[in-house]
Amino acid sequence: MPKHFLTILDIPGDEARQVLLRAKEMKDDKVRTDLLAGKTLLLIFEKASTRTRVSFEVGVRQLGGDPVFIASRDSQLGRSEPLKDTARVLSRYADGLIVRTFGQEKLQTLVEYGGIPVVNALTDEYHPCQIMADMLTMFERTPDLENRKVAWVGDGNNMAHSFINGAVTFGYELALACPQGYEPDAAILDKAVTLGAKVTLTRDPAEAVSGAHYVNTDVWASMGQEEEQKKREAAFAGFEVDDDLMAKGADDAKFMHCLPAHRGEEVSESVFESPASIVWDQAENRLHMQKAILEWIYK
Repeated sequence: MPKHFLTILDIPGDEARQVLLRAKEMKDDKVRTDLLAGKTLLLIFEKASTRTRVSFEVGVRQLGGDPVFIASRDSQLGRSEPLKDTARVLSRYADGLIVRTFGQEKLQTLVEYGGIPVVNALTDEYHPCQIMADMLTMFERTPDLENRKVAWVGDGNNMAHSFINGAVTFGYELALACPQGYEPDAAILDKAVTLGAKVTLTRDPAEAVSGAHYVNTDVWASMGQEEEQKKREAAFAGFEVDDDLMAKGADDAKFMHCLPAHRGEEVSESVFESPASIVWDQAENRLHMQKAILEWIYK
């Protein structure tokens, strides 16, 4: 049976830590392999991307494979034919699917009817490759993740969901501050708590950031939500990560963002460009972590 990576929880905890260590090794040693030699991986993107596309294409090539990119205008996932039919056809052409799409259910269908690995490059529900890269970024500074507090300030979106799952696997304390009506999915949160995650939810950003070692945020209106921009700006008033909010974190607290960032909305220019900002390491680490994830799948 092929391995799939749809959420962080698809990698058992002990194995996830090994993937983390391997990603660090790949970064430090500039690892190139022929693991994917003779293999073709399809990158099917129904949502536009810069970092995700480039990091996956480069990563596949650095592992000896051939990436084939399919943009939304070229993709017909579930439009002109049933998605289950597309899954069965693509499984006969390629050795893996890296998919950036809307609903998580599309990935589930590709897994159910295809016979090749499926990697979640982003859905509306989860962004596991980004969060695993964020774990690497944190691990490089504080390897004892289980003794760290992580704050999430903003929308209870796919990033928040993945940080919640990450708290299950890596044991850090997670405090989320979300406006009313923009909380994370209750089922995802409840499951994580049941699995032992240390997660709290508040409407007060200062409470969430208090003593936090890492402060995370994301855009207020994600891709596909642009028509809600004005409504969201009103709902998220007071949720900007600025210098005053960062000062409530632990000494030497770091700022994190998956990018692209809207300076002056979810984060101030001064915080984004400050020494506390580690966003460029996060972006770089997408490459190294995705290589480690692919190695976990195909080795």
